[in-house]
Order: sequence, then structure tokens, then C-alpha cells
Amino acid sequence: MYIHENKDWPRFRWNQAKLADLLAEVRHRQGRLLGRMEGLGFQLRGEATLTTLTQDVIKTSEIEGEKLDPNQVRSSIAKRLGLDIGGSVSVGRNVEGIVEVMLDATGNHDKPLTEERMFAWHAALFPTGRSGMQAIVVGGWRTPASGPMQVVSGPLGREKVHYEAPSADRLSKEMSEFIDWFNAVPETDLVVKSAVAHLWFVAIHPFEDGNGRIARALADMLLARAEKSAQRFYSMSSQIQKERNEYYDVLEKSQKMSLDITLWIEWYLNCLKHAITASEKTLEAVLIKARFWEAHAGQSLNERQRTIINRLLDGFEGKLTSSKWAKLTKCSQDTALRDISDLLERQILTKDEAGGRSTSYQLRLPS
Repeated sequence: MYIHENKDWPRFRWNQAKLADLLAEVRHRQGRLLGRMEGLGFQLRGEATLTTLTQDVIKTSEIEGEKLDPNQVRSSIAKRLGLDIGGSVSVGRNVEGIVEVMLDATGNHDKPLTEERMFAWHAALFPTGRSGMQAIVVGGWRTPASGPMQVVSGPLGREKVHYEAPSADRLSKEMSEFIDWFNAVPETDLVVKSAVAHLWFVAIHPFEDGNGRIARALADMLLARAEKSAQRFYSMSSQIQKERNEYYDVLEKSQKMSLDITLWIEWYLNCLKHAITASEKTLEAVLIKARFWEAHAGQSLNERQRTIINRLLDGFEGKLTSSKWAKLTKCSQDTALRDISDLLERQILTKDEAGGRSTSYQLRLPS
């Protein structure tokens, strides 16, 4: 029996006593993190939010098997948040779409959830009207014409059905009830409500594609409400990606059980706890960046130099060479070498031991 076939669906229940200590710990960690971030000041909080949202967008797509260009994601978010990160990057419509969804969910967390709003999110995720090569219903619930909505794995002809969602003719009623519950004054802690919303939405699976991404956006929306803040300092999607196998395993188990979803909420709260713990690294990266620019506050740098330095501080992939410098800043090799030599003289960059064509450079960070 699938969860939506229970006669009391969707009257979920859970063991509050079993979850009480874990919820209290998660809430304590949330408060402690928000307190630390509050002391950083507006600019550094903006940097932390940019880093977190960039990871959130990249990882929520990666869970579904789609890899996005991190620079495009970061550039798109920075532009929408009004942050100057230097250097212009052309951003694809698929990146803009998921960024729009995530920023609307968290930035406008206090606004009501509506059918039209979710349709707009879905249309933003699939701007071509296709999922891969296949045409799908975009900006609307799936229809009977698309057949049963099943989660399957395995080779053609030997597929294993992991889950089958409610039929399309039930969606109007199902989603109306979900939206009313989502917007109602919470009868339980908003963090727990976030966990319930995630599972409930995925169980309904109202769209032909994109259900996972929208479920995670809805969960983030409720977490933002819980914190009364649009700024994000930890990424649930990043943590879910790390625990992807367990995520799918507990989802499948929960969708084939009774309406007691204690197992799911317990896993979700632990995942959230791990996400908050992982955010310590994000905070440290922001502080390193702040200390660097504070140490070099009096330095006169050109736009190319600032662009590359910020890229290095944000986690540059691979080694920095003069040819990469030239490519990233759209300048000549000679100009790149002059920029690099200038930074070497000021001891902002250091040269790696290997020489010749393989010469690479790295930042000298303040102690």
C-alpha cells in the first residue's frame, strides 16, 4: 500500500516525544548560527548568503542529475541580490529559472503559496517546455494523458516500480488541501512542518517533472519562515546530495508505510543538523575573505585583478595560470603576465615551485 492509499490520508502523525530532543538540538544550532551571522555585519552576511544559495541551487539540480555552471549560478544570484562580485558572466535560461525559484521561495517566504505561484516556478524550471528531449505539461499539473506517475529504476522491460503517485484526476483536490495546510497558521514547529511539506508534496508528485526541486524549495521556504529571515546560511540541498542514497531510501520507505512519518521526520531533522554543522565551513570561508580584503584595504587593484582574486577566494577549481587569467578576464597573455607580476611584487600572489609553461600561482592569505 502506498501512503496516499491510507484511508485517513493525508492526516500524518508522528511521535513527538521521540523527536523532542533532536528538534530542540536543531533549533539550538539554528539559533546559534543565526546569532553568529548577525554579528558579522551586512556585507559579510550578504557574502555568506550568496555562497549558501549558490550551493543550494547547484546541489538541488545535481540531485536530479543536472550539472549547472557554478559561475553562472553565482553571477545570477549576485545580480538579483544586488551584490557586486566583479566580472560579467553570461547566464543560461536553465540557470536563471532555478535561481528564480529558489530566491522567490526564500526571499518571499512570508507570501502565501498559491497554485499560480507553483505553476510559475515550474515554468521557470522548464523554459523550453521539455524535460530533456520529451515535451511535458509546463506550468500545470500532470494530466491523465501522461499515464501513471511512477518512480522506476532498472533496464527497459525489467523495471522496478518504487512508488506510484495519486492519479491525475485527484490532483486538483490533493493540491488544494496541501496549499491550504501550507498557508495555515502552523499547529506544530515550522521546522517539522518543513519536513512534512517535503514528504507530502513528493508523495503527491503533481508535476510531470521537477517535483524534487520544488519540494526542496517549499521546504526551504518554511525553514526561512521558521527563522524569520530570507538570508540563508546553510544548504539543505547540499546535505541531501551528500546523503543522497539515504534520502531516496527513507523516502521510499516512508511512501510505503502508514501515516506515521516519524522515520522521515527524524531523518530530515538529522540531515538539517548536519547541514547547519557543515555551514561552519561556509562561515570560515567568508571570514577568510573578509580578513584578506581588510589586510589589503589600501591596495589599488584593477578590475581584472579583483575579479581573479575573488575567484580564488571563492574556491577556484584547478591551478591558476597566466593562460587561465587571460581567458577569464578576456585579456591578452602579456596583460595577464603584467597583472600577475604586479601581484607577485606586492606579495598578494605566490608562485608555485613548478616553472615554465606549467607555472601556477596562488593567493598569499593573511595569517
